[in-house]
Amino acid sequence: MTDLATRAAPPAAAALRRAAPALLGYAAVRALGLVVLALWSEARGRSAYTLLTARWDSLWYARVAGLGYGYEVRLPNGDVHSNLAFFPLLPWLERLLHAVTPLSYAGAGFAVALVSSLAAAWGIFAVADRLYGPRAGVCAVLLWAALPVGIVQSMAYSESLFTALAAWSLYAVLAGRWPAAGSLALLAGLTRPVGLAVAAAVWAAGIASFVRNGSVPGPHGARDSAHAPHHGDSPPPGGATVRQRALGMLLAPLGAAGYVLWVGRHTGRGPLGYLDVQAGWRNGFDGGYAFARFVAGRFTSLPSALAGVGLIAGVVLVGLLYGACVRQRQPLPLLVYAGAVTALALCASGYFGSKPRLLMPAFPLLLPLAVALARLRPSRSALVLGGVAAASAVYGAFWLNGSGPP
Repeated sequence: MTDLATRAAPPAAAALRRAAPALLGYAAVRALGLVVLALWSEARGRSAYTLLTARWDSLWYARVAGLGYGYEVRLPNGDVHSNLAFFPLLPWLERLLHAVTPLSYAGAGFAVALVSSLAAAWGIFAVADRLYGPRAGVCAVLLWAALPVGIVQSMAYSESLFTALAAWSLYAVLAGRWPAAGSLALLAGLTRPVGLAVAAAVWAAGIASFVRNGSVPGPHGARDSAHAPHHGDSPPPGGATVRQRALGMLLAPLGAAGYVLWVGRHTGRGPLGYLDVQAGWRNGFDGGYAFARFVAGRFTSLPSALAGVGLIAGVVLVGLLYGACVRQRQPLPLLVYAGAVTALALCASGYFGSKPRLLMPAFPLLLPLAVALARLRPSRSALVLGGVAAASAVYGAFWLNGSGPP
């Protein structure tokens, strides 16, 4: 078998042609979701565009883009919602696009989400294709597009932008492009707090590669090198120099760390200032205790008990998928990234309804399902994926016209 770490990455044009079926399929699934949303919203006398661009977090991002940081809302219960909770890369892009086009800040956020979602789909395909082949890559992209909360990928939120940066950073690690991996991880860290998961993946792969005689991570996390050790800045065959790996690792955490430190200085609360800001939103990390209490609280009546059973089943499914990733022997950076995203999503103490959305960037969890679908006859996998896409479109329209995000 060809070593995935040393296989040369295809030129951009050839890579785009290879990814075209996945991107076209992704566009079709998301278009279906938007059409169903538009019809559903019209029937309820609501604007689908407003739902996608001017509610919940979209408003906060647009306000940061237009007015900068410093805005906050004080609630009657004493909580303080500060826009410092929102990382800056999406508002920066909204401001830039607003400056060079007629788009409003909200419209610019929508445009960024649409472009970023395609970039994310391409990145997911690139990772899956490199590891398991093009059919698995297409299936992974379509599964990601058809997640129950996949409609968020088309909202003026930061999930699509973050997933694009994360996927391509992980691909760069697998390809041994360490400065690119670190730079993309840096940008991911400027997009969402969970950007630290991307930095952790880069660091895990880097440490493993140093331990394994300077080799680049392969299909099982770090290549079992059959070559003689390489030292200094002389790259191993198809590998990277020590300096390149170190540079990638150095860059990876700078985005998230830089913003968190800036918030601490801006608020005058020191390095923990960002945690204070999140506490004002009743967000935090408690190891899942608050979420467990929330689930237990569902078992007070039959209707809510059914919801509690559904929540438990969802958590168990996520755990089973991660276990499948481990048994699949996914590369170490993917396991670290998916594990960190999952832990941060499930163990956060606030906004329990947001957990499916927070799990959306953990695309490696879908790879075992994608490989299984790729092994089916094309007609059968198309039937399964088509059914899932239709269900996702209906659920997304229902969800966004109801409680929806945050």
